[in-house]
Amino acid sequence: MTHPAQSAALKNVIVYSDEVRDALAANKPLVALESTIITHGMPFPRNVETARQVEADIRENGAVPATIAIMDGKIHVGLSDADLDRLAQAEDVMKCSRADLTFALATGRYGATTVAATMMAAHAAGIKVFATGGIGGVHKGAEQSFDISADLDELARTPVCVVCAGAKALLDIPKTLEVLETKGVPVVAYGTDELPAFWSRESGLSAPYRLDTPNEIGVLLKVRENFSDHGGVLITNPVPETDEIPRNEMSGFIDAAIKTAAEQNVTGKGVTPFVLGNILELTDGRSLDTNIALVRNNARLAARIAAELV
Repeated sequence: MTHPAQSAALKNVIVYSDEVRDALAANKPLVALESTIITHGMPFPRNVETARQVEADIRENGAVPATIAIMDGKIHVGLSDADLDRLAQAEDVMKCSRADLTFALATGRYGATTVAATMMAAHAAGIKVFATGGIGGVHKGAEQSFDISADLDELARTPVCVVCAGAKALLDIPKTLEVLETKGVPVVAYGTDELPAFWSRESGLSAPYRLDTPNEIGVLLKVRENFSDHGGVLITNPVPETDEIPRNEMSGFIDAAIKTAAEQNVTGKGVTPFVLGNILELTDGRSLDTNIALVRNNARLAARIAAELV
């Protein structure tokens, strides 16, 4: 099946699961999911359990999940149970952003998609809504390191609605928000006036926009589709109150983890997984529980938004 967004060449690279192919043919709501949470986010078998739970959350809210990954030289849009197990236990899986996607395809390596690569693949496959945990952004100290996630450029260019719990709180959130504004990306807080901060419901920053229902978000997305040169929309959905780690508590863990990364000369793509792993230890596992809760919460909202678009 070829979607209008696909080039003739891309149709030979994308492999759909039966469930996703049937959903596209029947114009059912679809929600894309990234795969780095499976390969780089948590250990086996909890990674598979979480991935299946998130997919179930999407189905329970009226949409079809499409987990995206690179396997066997193809972009897989939707993973079977066997594919999911294979990816979860694979070794030396590439973490694929825009720069890495074609390399993984060309070399036949396993690749787990980040926000940027998932947006690329979702758009090519005709999927308009994507649920994730948190986006990448401007790293602290970027004025020296120039470490800025490709997620921000992807949001500026690729017309996919990304539902997240904000930028990962280990980042420089004010600078991340400034870059998104410069690139023309609408940042919408769901049901709150304050920008959420991943593990925490509050960031201390006012959200540029607020919408309170999936229907309102759907209207925004439909209007934005009239402008072919506009990119994505970022919906920031606060983690449920019962699952959050408050901002004043979380900031201490983040600062300690970033300090350790600097002391050990961790740079580039290694920074985020290192810091997340360190925070997991410092919080005695609470950060992972919160991460799972917010991903599930985002998946439920994304499914309801996707239903508004069909």
